[in-house]
Amino acid sequence: MFIYKHEVQYYETDRMGITHHSNYVRWMEEARTFFLREIGWPYERIEEEGIISPVTSLSCEYKATSTFADEISIEITVKGVKSARLSFEYRMLNQDGTIVCTAVSEHSFMSKEGKFVNLKRDYPIFFDLLKEQSELK
Repeated sequence: MFIYKHEVQYYETDRMGITHHSNYVRWMEEARTFFLREIGWPYERIEEEGIISPVTSLSCEYKATSTFADEISIEITVKGVKSARLSFEYRMLNQDGTIVCTAVSEHSFMSKEGKFVNLKRDYPIFFDLLKEQSELK
């Protein structure tokens, strides 16, 4: 598990002073970017290899509100990895330890030409790193 920290910005809140729900999706992307950088495969490297990784599925459960200046800890773990698919689990907690959101995102791996990329075959080091992370849960 990796932990990414995000401080809620004023512009991320609505007129009621509560974080707008769409921002949690952005924070998940920040956490994924952090995770990939931490394991040595930042998005820049993935893109240099000619790979894109579109989101294919996303689900969120909002458990509690967050507000301006809250510090959100986003726990990110690899839920599963297959040859051309990857899924992450997220657990977001505020500074008091209250869970504000849980989520899962699924991603595929494709060439820039739109063909599926088999990570296990074509990028075994990257695949093995992801597989190791999924087994640490």
